[in-house]
Parts: sequence; C-alpha cells; structure tokens
Amino acid sequence: MRCATSRSDTMTRGGMMHDNRKRNLMAFAVAVSLTLSAANVSADQVDAAGILRTLDALNTFTDTDFSAEYTIVSEKPGEQRSVFRIRVFRRDREKMTTMVILEPRVRRGEGYLQIGDTAWSYDPESREFAVFSMRENFQDSEARHSDFAELTLSANYDVASIEQDRLGRFDVHVLDLRANNDRMTFPRVKIWVRQDNNLILKEENYSLSDRLMRTVMYPNYVQSGGRFVPSKILMVDNLSEGERTEITVREVSFADVPNSVFTRGYLERIGR
Repeated sequence: MRCATSRSDTMTRGGMMHDNRKRNLMAFAVAVSLTLSAANVSADQVDAAGILRTLDALNTFTDTDFSAEYTIVSEKPGEQRSVFRIRVFRRDREKMTTMVILEPRVRRGEGYLQIGDTAWSYDPESREFAVFSMRENFQDSEARHSDFAELTLSANYDVASIEQDRLGRFDVHVLDLRANNDRMTFPRVKIWVRQDNNLILKEENYSLSDRLMRTVMYPNYVQSGGRFVPSKILMVDNLSEGERTEITVREVSFADVPNSVFTRGYLERIGR
C-alpha cells in the first residue's frame, strides 16, 4: 500500500508540475501578446500627419527670410577632395532660393536662382542663364540643389507607415514617406525623427524602384532666432562606394533679404 500510495503521489505531483508549466507558458504568451498589442496601439495612436506639419513648422521659414553660408566638401575614391563655399538665400513663403558660389575662386560668381518650379544657373564668363532642375547634383557632390531650398513635407509626401525605434540614445519615430507628385527629388523618403523635439536625425532617399540612393545624417544642430538649423550634414552615396559629402552650415540669419537678391539681375551684378 505504501508503494502504491507513493507512486500515486508522484504521478499527482508530476501532473501538477506539468499544469504549472502550461499555465506559465500561457501567461508568458499572453504577456507577449499584450506587449506587442500595446506597441502597435502606441504606433497607431501617433499622429503621423501632425509630425510632418511640425517638421514643416521647424524647417520651412514662411514668416521670415533665411540666409547662411554652406561649406560643401566632397570625397570620391581616387579623386582630389572638392571644396565649395556658397551663400544661400531663401524666401520660403514665395518659394524663392538664390545660391552664389564664393569659393573656389575660379568659380566665384556662378549662381543659381529658383522661383517657384523654375530654376536657372548663371555663368559669369558667358553671361548666360540656363534652365536646370533642382533635382540635379550640386557640382558633382552627393548634395542636390533641392537640399538647399524650401520643402514642405506635409504638402508633397504621404505617410505610408510609422514605427517607433531607437537611434543611438534617442527614441525616434521612423516615417516612411511616399511623394504624391512627380516634382520631388526622391519619390520615397524615410526619416528618423526624435520623439522629444522633432529634429530629424537620419534620412534615407529611394528611387521609384525602391532602390536606396542616398543616406543623410544630421548629427548637429544650431539654435538661431528660436529655431534649430542643421549645422552639419553628412551624405553618403549608396550606389557608389566611398563617395560622401559633408556640409557645414554657419552664419545663419533670419534677417530680411533685399528683394533684388531673388532676381536674375542680382546674379549678373555679382558675377561681374
């Protein structure tokens, strides 16, 4: 009898342990499910369109003019490093941009003017203007002319998806954007936006076939006039290994710019 009782007790204890393991596994599965569900709800509750509007308020200066000096350093394997220094003027409320080359000295006086959807380049040697696209690369660098001009994300891109992630030490929103018109330099853009202050930390630019073309990093910002402006921008060409461009921004100003600066006549005068 003692042996039978001992065996029965052993079987009972084994069954109880098995039931406990099942309950623990079920509890773990439920916990994981609830965690994932909460994460999805959190992502779904984020106002993606609102984030784009906030980015526009930070990066599009509709209530003031803007000017700054940009130093653009380009590196390509087997080639001498290229350095350009330019002055950029923007009047975003009228979609106007003027860019003037200051260095190298042999290129000094060359300029670019954008008014609305039309852009001209100016050559002081020939004293001629030529229509060009703001989507073109600036002086064979990884930068595009459109990088120096106004861009309203909320008007030109739709949010395809949004996720929550971490980049370095920052919690970020990752927005996958698709252009809603054919005027954009890149039809698809992914941006990593800090959750605490809505500053863009990283950007990926894709072709129409979803091929990664360029990666852009914004490691530093400077505050001027109550606004944050990138003070350093790093661009990597994802199609050509080793090709990169570093842009340094300084002398940021939100003072009024004379109307004459946004004219072809201005480029002709400074190019003499």
